[in-house]
Amino acid sequence: MRYDLKKQLRSFVYAGKGIAACVGKEQNLSFHLIATVLVVTAGIIFGITRTEWLVIILCIGMVIAAELFNSAIERLVDLASLERRPLAGQVKDIAAGAVLVCAAAAAIIGLIIFIPYLIEL
Repeated sequence: MRYDLKKQLRSFVYAGKGIAACVGKEQNLSFHLIATVLVVTAGIIFGITRTEWLVIILCIGMVIAAELFNSAIERLVDLASLERRPLAGQVKDIAAGAVLVCAAAAAIIGLIIFIPYLIEL
C-alpha cells in the first residue's frame, strides 16, 4: 500500500469542515469554547505547571470531541428518523449524557487544579 499525502491532507480539510459546521451553530459547543478561553487564560495568569497543562489540554480535547460526536449523532438521528420516535430521542439523550459526564469530569479536574491557586490569592 502506498502512502498518499494528498489524500491525507484532504482528510484534514474534511475534518476542518466538520468542526466549522458546528462552531457558532451548536450552542453547547460555543459554551465549551468560551470555557476553554477562560481556562486557558486562567492557566496563563496562574502559571500552572506543565503537568497541569497536559491535564487541562486533555480535558478540553475530551469535552470538545464529545460535543462534536454528540452533534454528529444528533444529525444522524435526524436524518434516519424524520418523525419523532422515543428511541431516537433516547439516542440523542444518551449522547448528550456522555457530553455531560465528560464536562463534569473536566470541571472537577479544573477545580482540583485551580482552587489551590485561588486560595493563594
